[in-house]
Amino acid sequence: MPEHSASDIDDEQPEFRNVALTDALQTQDLAAVAFALRHGPTVVPLIPAGGDDPFDAGVWTYREPNSGEIALLLFSDAAHKPATLPSGVALNTPGWLRAFLGLHEDDIATVFIDIAGPHPMQATPTDLITALDA
Repeated sequence: MPEHSASDIDDEQPEFRNVALTDALQTQDLAAVAFALRHGPTVVPLIPAGGDDPFDAGVWTYREPNSGEIALLLFSDAAHKPATLPSGVALNTPGWLRAFLGLHEDDIATVFIDIAGPHPMQATPTDLITALDA
């Protein structure tokens, strides 16, 4: 369950970000990204009302049309979420992220963090689980 949620994010809701994660992504330092994920929230897109959720968790995921592979998109800041994605987001805890990845590790092919930039990073669910467990 999301710790917080909002249907639209604007400048009046700056809590929908993880500054340490944003900073770590700038350096592309995996150890710093892992630390930020272990100690701060992560912004995840939510499925729109009536949308299809393959995990029954309310989290929007991308399914590649040709292969059917599923990607989880995470964001360091709601402002980094592309406008083409559903507008709703949740701010989830490290514990939630670890549990979600553990439950769906075999179903999720890849995880993108800040896919549209400014400093995108990609990892496997297994790599993120290892980072969260460190």
